[in-house]
Amino acid sequence: MQRYFVDKDSIVRKIWGKADVQLFIFAGAAADFALNKAVDWLYFTGRLPADPLGRLFSTVAYARRIIFSDEDAALAAIDQITAIHKAVEKNRGAQIPDWAYRDVLFLLIDYSIRSFELLDRELTGPERTEVFTVFYRVGCRMQLAGLPASYPEWLSMRYDHLQKNLVSSKFTVDLYRQYKKHLGNFRYAILKQVQFRLVPARVNKLLGLKNKYWLTPLLGFYKFSRSLKLEGVLRTALLPPAYKAQIRELDVD
Repeated sequence: MQRYFVDKDSIVRKIWGKADVQLFIFAGAAADFALNKAVDWLYFTGRLPADPLGRLFSTVAYARRIIFSDEDAALAAIDQITAIHKAVEKNRGAQIPDWAYRDVLFLLIDYSIRSFELLDRELTGPERTEVFTVFYRVGCRMQLAGLPASYPEWLSMRYDHLQKNLVSSKFTVDLYRQYKKHLGNFRYAILKQVQFRLVPARVNKLLGLKNKYWLTPLLGFYKFSRSLKLEGVLRTALLPPAYKAQIRELDVD
């Protein structure tokens, strides 16, 4: 019998099987990346500032390979991620800090939960623990140091990381400039409003995000559009046309 890294009936598959939830996850990640004290590592390769949306879809592809593949393929994908980071470290002649690796893992847990709850429903305690457990296993495979052993411990460490590892810097300003350049004014405004509703208070404060109030009715209309099967049309309108194919591929039947 074929084994999967993530069980077929797992809430994690339901979360990551929805294109809109995935896009919200990376709206949150875009905020955290811009503030992270180790963001210079993303600038070292040049990929993130040169093509932030392409980087988003590349990251999505890896996450989907892990979540929806059989166990062997998922482990191979995790190992490939590890190898890519090791190569970057070798080229730079330095090591990515352990806390920076944990931060990325932590934000994937956090925004998986926050995005699904914003767009769909509140998760149960066991479901939140299940989200944590899946990404904890990813971290273990990557041999990351200092991982929390439980969901409550993760909550405490996530809060601590938010206080210690985020700062508004020249990279923050430049990265948001790139977001605006690649998205355009309208889509950029939506990105910031989604982030306002989605991100933790610490992130919100550092970015100075402000509530424009129009996102609430827009979200309500978007949720209604799901019942009419029109959400794909709206998603396509919210991202540049060059990414239509990638957007269509995000939904899992």
